[in-house]
Amino acid sequence: MRLLHTSDWHLGRAFHRVNMLGAQTEFIGHLVTTAREREVDAVVVAGDVYDRAVPPLAAVELFDDALHRLAALGVPTVMISGNHDSARRLGVGAGLIGRAGIHLRTDPSACGTPVMLRDTFGDVAFYGLPYLEPALVKDEFGVERAGHEAVLAAAVDRVRADLATRAPGTRSVVLAHAFVTGGEASDSERDIAVGGVAAVPAGVFDGVDYVALGHLHGCQTITDRVRYSGSPLPYSFSEAGHRKSMWLVDLDAGGGVTAERVDCPVPRPLARLRGTLEELLADPALDVHRESWVEATLTDAARPADPMARLAERFPHALSLAFEPERAPDDPDVSYAGRLAGRDDEQIAEDFVAHVRGTVPDERERAVLRDAFDAVRVDTAARETAR
Repeated sequence: MRLLHTSDWHLGRAFHRVNMLGAQTEFIGHLVTTAREREVDAVVVAGDVYDRAVPPLAAVELFDDALHRLAALGVPTVMISGNHDSARRLGVGAGLIGRAGIHLRTDPSACGTPVMLRDTFGDVAFYGLPYLEPALVKDEFGVERAGHEAVLAAAVDRVRADLATRAPGTRSVVLAHAFVTGGEASDSERDIAVGGVAAVPAGVFDGVDYVALGHLHGCQTITDRVRYSGSPLPYSFSEAGHRKSMWLVDLDAGGGVTAERVDCPVPRPLARLRGTLEELLADPALDVHRESWVEATLTDAARPADPMARLAERFPHALSLAFEPERAPDDPDVSYAGRLAGRDDEQIAEDFVAHVRGTVPDERERAVLRDAFDAVRVDTAARETAR
């Protein structure tokens, strides 16, 4: 069986105020063309279809168009909700849409109920595991403490239990939206950490023939059977080194996996430039970036006049400008942002307590801070789910 694995469309998202609807429309066309020309048996979409819980109308219309085009091809599609989606909104009409071969899986309680497809070798069971916010689903899965590994492991246990009831030789595909250990994040994924631990080990999926992951925006292989497709388009300059693609996966009679990357069309390359303003304006080696979307970091000791306007004369698609004057590490003017680089919210809060009080928080106080951050994340997730 041949699968086309994609995720993280983020329909409705802009790139530094640049409307990406045209590029997203081009991607959907590319997806449909690939499914037809490469004779795909199923399309799997591993979450974050939309960029926010209540997407703009244009994004909803594009999603509707994608569903109609896939259904017209007669290619079954299995799709889950991600942490950016409103599971309830995405799942509206799932029963009716399923009759057209588009299978939306947004209900955590249905993790153990597969979409059954068949090829010349027999049955393939597709299990959709929507994004599982631990505090909201821990009761559903009967876990004592909310945590990503615990709830995802419980969901996969349901998959294994159902698979054990299927005919011998039934192959399995799991769609999941999670941060799996070994994956490399970028700046454009929303934090899903709870209790300070977001990552789950790939071993949670042991026994599954193929795991189609979503959430991280870089295409990457965790194991031969566990892969991220990444986002089809860039959504931050941290993705400048990404090759945007989908996975074309062949599942043989015994559940063996072979995979090929299929490149996605991107509107412009990304370039991250660094140096003084005069260096960026004069260096002939930078001519290759005239048509790129540009992020410029200026290292001038003093902020130059009209830097963005001057950059735009050479780089018409410059979108982002930052200032990082080159100074000695002990210079008192080193920016606060620089001191915070690489530190998460809880570490920053602990540093603040230490600065104000003169002593670092003890373990009990760290637990209080951790619980407070978790409560905010859970409240935010609950409000978005209810919208």
